[in-house]
Amino acid sequence: MKSFRSQGMMISIQGSSVVKGILFLIFSFILLFTITGAIVSLKPEYRISSSSISNVATNLSGEALVHLLGYENHYFVQGLPESTTKPDYFGAVIKVATNLSLDDPRSFLGRELPGFSMFDGKILVAGEGTNYTNMPIESPPPLDVLLDERQIATQNVDQAEKPTAPVPPPTMTTGDKKVAYIYHTHSSEAYFPHLKGVDTTNANNARHPEVNVTKVGEMLGQELEARGIGAEIDKTNMDKYLKSKGYNYYQSYQASGEIFASAMSSNRDLNYFIDIHRDAHRKDKTTITINGKTYAKIAFIVGTDNHQYEKNSALAKELHEILQEKYPGLSRGVIGQGGAGNNGVYNQDKSENAMLIEFGGVDNNFEELRRTAAAVADALAEYYWQAEKVNANETERE
Repeated sequence: MKSFRSQGMMISIQGSSVVKGILFLIFSFILLFTITGAIVSLKPEYRISSSSISNVATNLSGEALVHLLGYENHYFVQGLPESTTKPDYFGAVIKVATNLSLDDPRSFLGRELPGFSMFDGKILVAGEGTNYTNMPIESPPPLDVLLDERQIATQNVDQAEKPTAPVPPPTMTTGDKKVAYIYHTHSSEAYFPHLKGVDTTNANNARHPEVNVTKVGEMLGQELEARGIGAEIDKTNMDKYLKSKGYNYYQSYQASGEIFASAMSSNRDLNYFIDIHRDAHRKDKTTITINGKTYAKIAFIVGTDNHQYEKNSALAKELHEILQEKYPGLSRGVIGQGGAGNNGVYNQDKSENAMLIEFGGVDNNFEELRRTAAAVADALAEYYWQAEKVNANETERE
């Protein structure tokens, strides 16, 4: 122990206490950095976070930060484009403090209503007419009675076999390679115009074990092949597959993920993975007329809770933009789904080129869906061949 005298006062310092204090601080800093490093190294879906703060931080753009710095130094904002508007910091603070969004009425009651989280998606890119009142709706689980045991009559199925107007022979092809993989997690989702004797007032009745979205998968595969892109189509009856595995309906994506992974391992050429679904909305929200012909609208769904989210989202946005140019209004936009109560992955963690597309709604027919399949094939073919050209140029430079 050391003692110091100053102006008649005696100050005593315990040497061992100082050493203990310094060691405690050093240990605290090491522990803090260790915990921080462990948290940030986790995959996004496993990180501990507040959903409200995470959402605000995700949506706070670089321009918003520049505006914030501009309050202290006005020179920062001089470099921003003239079209830039000041962000709503008040709304952001309200959202963090209360988990309410002034622009989204769902936030006022959504947390209080059981099951409402299934509508808790976010519009990443809004297509024509898309808003929070008409976002895609996923069909509920099928009835307890297996669909393959129900005698549901069909009609007008031959529409599925009618191709669109012939396209010019492709100048480029993938040859024998199958590069696109098409599958159907909810394979029994069907369309009323091709079901006979069912109650069409209830969208939940639009199901069939054979005449369903797998027909749309066949159409898309045919249209891609016509544009030189080899496609592999899986038409597994998922209801039977779930039963054979002892899975519940909520494990559908786990089941289709097994089929997805098996396809990836057996064919290394596969690069684009498309999960086809059908929306539960009615015809007024899922149909558009382009050049005098009706098309079934589509919507891209992106899972926000997986490490491939940014790349999956970028691909969906690019395809949406191509469709907007070629077929204005056909795409309803890009919708992000994630968080509590939602899947948020949709097998899109397996590939940066994985996508989920809602093709039409319960009232669309195969003729409309065929036109849409051709349009989507146009967009995907344009994107694919452009990407191949870029990759070839990069390889040459190397």
